[in-house]
Amino acid sequence: MTYDFTSIIDRRGKDAVAIDGLGLSYSAPDGPKEGFDPIPMWVADMNFPTVPTVQEAIIERTKHPAFGYFTPREEYFQSIIRWHEQRNGVTGLKKEHIGYENGVLGGVISALNVLCSRGDHVLLHSPTYIGFTESLTNNGYHIVHSPLTPDEKGVYRMDFADMEKKIRENRIHVAIFCSPHNPCGRVWERWEVEQAMELFRKHDVMVVSDEIWSDIILDGHKHIPVQSVSEDARNRTAAFYAPSKTFNLAGLVGSYHIIYNKWLRERVEKESSLSHYNEMNVLSMYALIGAYQPEGYVWVDELCQTISGNICFACAYIDQYFDGVSVSKPEGTYMLFLDCTKWCEAHGKTIDELEKAGWDVGVAWQDGRMFHGPCHIRMNLALPLSRVQEAFERLRRYVFV
Repeated sequence: MTYDFTSIIDRRGKDAVAIDGLGLSYSAPDGPKEGFDPIPMWVADMNFPTVPTVQEAIIERTKHPAFGYFTPREEYFQSIIRWHEQRNGVTGLKKEHIGYENGVLGGVISALNVLCSRGDHVLLHSPTYIGFTESLTNNGYHIVHSPLTPDEKGVYRMDFADMEKKIRENRIHVAIFCSPHNPCGRVWERWEVEQAMELFRKHDVMVVSDEIWSDIILDGHKHIPVQSVSEDARNRTAAFYAPSKTFNLAGLVGSYHIIYNKWLRERVEKESSLSHYNEMNVLSMYALIGAYQPEGYVWVDELCQTISGNICFACAYIDQYFDGVSVSKPEGTYMLFLDCTKWCEAHGKTIDELEKAGWDVGVAWQDGRMFHGPCHIRMNLALPLSRVQEAFERLRRYVFV
């Protein structure tokens, strides 16, 4: 490989929530018992160094001593356009379709504020990303869940009949579509996206599409941008992206939307501007430009190869050693969503006890109940394979026993 995905980087004292934040909030695992170092597998960021061109772009800009008000460079927009053309086959994307957002969740709320009234019902699939749950609830929207159902091969599928039933019964006019899905890791096939968008067209449901994970696609799967499946989908959807998950840049802040519908775009931009705090940071702009360089294309391909290997190892290990634990092999993202129901029943343990046993030996994993998994655990596998192997060996020796 061209880039290093095997070295273990020390993040202690470098402001990393995944390490320095252990035990500091209700959602943070406790620190491990003496004799075990923490293996960060809870926060959805990566334990790999980012592509060097990100640092190079930031450092070069910081050589100039002025950091005043600015407008985004043409290079910023062209980098995004080129990225989507080459990675996802997108055509017809123009500068005017792209707008800055501090974060994907903020953009989602801005879109909902345009399309909904407070108190409206919004359709989401469950399991559900906790960020959606908190943001929608805090802003006065009511979530209606349509559960994803594993098929005979354990692949999570949308239940289109249930979706239609929920849309009708709750008079739903907006749906949030997560592609790839967090936390299940599904990369939707074209026919699935087409069928979902046809259902939304039929019932005049507008779509807010979170595609922040769309670069991390595994094992030969392919991301299908929601807006690409039809002209109606193109105009029905506000899509949100960011380099943060892909290149480990969340601490720099900076996302963007793609909205082709002029009516919708202008209103989302207005809504996002009302606080006067949805403004780009000059260094985050250069981080994106640095990430979307030719080197970044190679880096992401190698990242996906690395994560695919980690996931193959983890799923095989679970199948061999963790009787009663089931997992649907992710097709995208770097997260696992473990269903521990049968193991807990067989061993007379609660999910709290199971999670705590993992934390005690340094496996800092995440409670899946906040994602609407009743006896589930979410695990981040964006670590060097040696650390993933160490974590699973600890689980075999000390936890799933």
